[in-house]
Amino acid sequence: MKKIRITVKRMACYKDLMREYENPIEHACNMQLGQSFIVENCIKPEGMCDSAWETMLPFINELSNGGGNFYDGWMLNPYSAMISCNDGFRPVSFYIEVVD
Repeated sequence: MKKIRITVKRMACYKDLMREYENPIEHACNMQLGQSFIVENCIKPEGMCDSAWETMLPFINELSNGGGNFYDGWMLNPYSAMISCNDGFRPVSFYIEVVD
């Protein structure tokens, strides 16, 4: 299996939506801009958000097994993907790429 690097590329926060719809929570995300993880054998790296991991896993599986070219040319690098976690209040965008 190929190694995969996941890099945090952007973090957004929609305070207006949070005020209107979210129950107040003390802490929601441990990701840091620029933070990166290496994935080997499709095992979730230490410190990776569970929800983000579940969203990325189909792409990671495909890339790890030599696939790519998602959606017929979506990415400049066909062995990569830009995936966001499913938190609608504070989405984090991750760049996923083959490094092996």
